[in-house]
Amino acid sequence: MKISKLIFLFLILFSFNSLNANEDKLKTEITKNLRCLVCQGQSVYDSDSEFAVSLKLVVENKIQQGLTEDQIYKFLTDKYGEWILYDPKFNKNTYLLWFLPLLILLLGGAIIVKKLIKIKK
Repeated sequence: MKISKLIFLFLILFSFNSLNANEDKLKTEITKNLRCLVCQGQSVYDSDSEFAVSLKLVVENKIQQGLTEDQIYKFLTDKYGEWILYDPKFNKNTYLLWFLPLLILLLGGAIIVKKLIKIKK
């Protein structure tokens, strides 16, 4: 009887540690995808600014409230705008962001092809 209680206690403790590990992993994943609005080019995860520290606490609180990753991103983009995300969603406001590299590549390729054709003549 005592062994079964000990095993039950062990399983409960293990499940709590597993939940904490999952929450920490989710917090890390989310904060790595958030841009620190104070620091240039740093994620919230990498930054030690007051803004980043407070945002880490907000993310942690939202996870403990049971919000999903997408719900947390939605909350933060509603509050700070799309700029806070390192990996913004594809929508009408971000078309240029997603297609500009492709347009530059095509334009550069066209210029190179034109120069090569001109050299052959």
